[in-house]
Amino acid sequence: MAQQEDVFKKLVSHCKEYGFVFPSSEIYDGLGAVYDYGQNGVELKNNIKKYWWDSMTLLNENVVGIDSAIFMHPTIWKASGHVDAFNDPLIDNKDSKKRYRADVLIEEQLAKFEDKINKEVEKAEKKFGEAFDKEQFLSTNPRVLENQEKKDELHARFAKALNDSNLEELRQIILDYEVVCPISGTRNWTDVRQFNLMFSTEMGSTSDGAMKIYLRPETAQGIFVNFLNVQKSGRMKVPFGIAQIGKAFRNEIVARQFIFRMREFEQMEMQFFVRPGEELEWFAKWKEIRLKWHKALGMGDSMYRYHDHEKLAHYANAATDIEFRMPFGFKEVEGIHSRTDFDLGSHEKYSGKKIQYFDPELNQSYVPYVIETSIGVDRMFLSIMAGSFCEEELEGGDTRVVLKLPPALAPIKLAILPLVKKDGLPEMARKIMNELKFEFNCQYDEKDTVGKRYRRQDAIGTPYCVTIDYDSLNDNCVTIRHRDTMEQERVAISALRDIIADKVSVKNLLKKIVE
Repeated sequence: MAQQEDVFKKLVSHCKEYGFVFPSSEIYDGLGAVYDYGQNGVELKNNIKKYWWDSMTLLNENVVGIDSAIFMHPTIWKASGHVDAFNDPLIDNKDSKKRYRADVLIEEQLAKFEDKINKEVEKAEKKFGEAFDKEQFLSTNPRVLENQEKKDELHARFAKALNDSNLEELRQIILDYEVVCPISGTRNWTDVRQFNLMFSTEMGSTSDGAMKIYLRPETAQGIFVNFLNVQKSGRMKVPFGIAQIGKAFRNEIVARQFIFRMREFEQMEMQFFVRPGEELEWFAKWKEIRLKWHKALGMGDSMYRYHDHEKLAHYANAATDIEFRMPFGFKEVEGIHSRTDFDLGSHEKYSGKKIQYFDPELNQSYVPYVIETSIGVDRMFLSIMAGSFCEEELEGGDTRVVLKLPPALAPIKLAILPLVKKDGLPEMARKIMNELKFEFNCQYDEKDTVGKRYRRQDAIGTPYCVTIDYDSLNDNCVTIRHRDTMEQERVAISALRDIIADKVSVKNLLKKIVE
């Protein structure tokens, strides 16, 4: 685990050093859990968003997009349940004066039992080699069974306490399992309290006439309140979906793990409206589609898993997370929820307006049910950076840091490198650059040795480098270098566009989803 934490620290510093992510307001000592995306970060982020947006709106004829306002009428948040129920259970350590989420402390305790089981499996794998039967070992080894029993017991208590919103029991679990504060090392805990996560502000010119409004904590409600606008103006037939990418804000008390949990973040959400009674069928279908979207990036199928929710939100009848193996364990990057008719029904009640769909096939009106797919752009960004970050030992004892980003998402697709800064090579390189820059993001670099320039491009994840040398002046060919293998091949300048455009196209990722 310590080794993984080291990798994570290196990743965080790499993000800053190479222009991916900076602490916000850094010259004023920063602002907690708020980050800015640098010149390479914003390109990667935009590419992630394009991959998601295109997968929703191009691959599905019945999914359209909107962009709703961040400010919304305050009654919307009453209707959605956020004013009354958008809380985190928090607990303070009296010695360190640090505040923690009680549910996260208990989840970390569950992970410890899982780690113990995994260690037993690893030891046995080394000992027995190819003869090792993992299933049999898990079902018969006494130490594994003991830890599994402890985990199951804790799991059952935890799930019940969450579902009952029993704050005393959450505290009791923390005491019973002797959970200590990571900073003070003591078990001197306060009671567990609920804390509302919404930021509020005032809209209006005078304090008397001002209206208390909230910064949206999610983008979904903007979709729900526009359901009829989109349905009628687009003549949409159920089932259909509305997609949106936008900023959301949560006053996270325990914000940590870099950009994993932030106070200002970006979401990509799609709400899919279906007939009542068909929601679980569509839930299963979207679960499958969304996992395919992640796996198409080629990070390795074992890096992903589904995690079904212990505690369903008040509006849901099914919920699953897609988790990615971060350096700090499997963590949620996307949620798929069957939200029933809670949202539209609630807005109908609070607004006094009829929000229903007339189904010509059934010849009846109803409030549609909703399947939600919700993904954090920043978490997705972190998962891609973590999955791509490699430190490689090379022949001759040399090392390199390389980001093996999916080519379609890489900030720079092609680096153009004249071998030397004279004899017409820069001019030729510039000509290639000026022809290709309309197709994809290129970077021109003539400073330092070619080897150093390769290392710089490896560090930002550029999939291809092209070197223009003296032979290029005569044969109109260049040397193309592949980032992951470091292999080099000679190709005609006239063929460059087709070779690279095919490899870096989002189209190839989208095709994998529909295969």
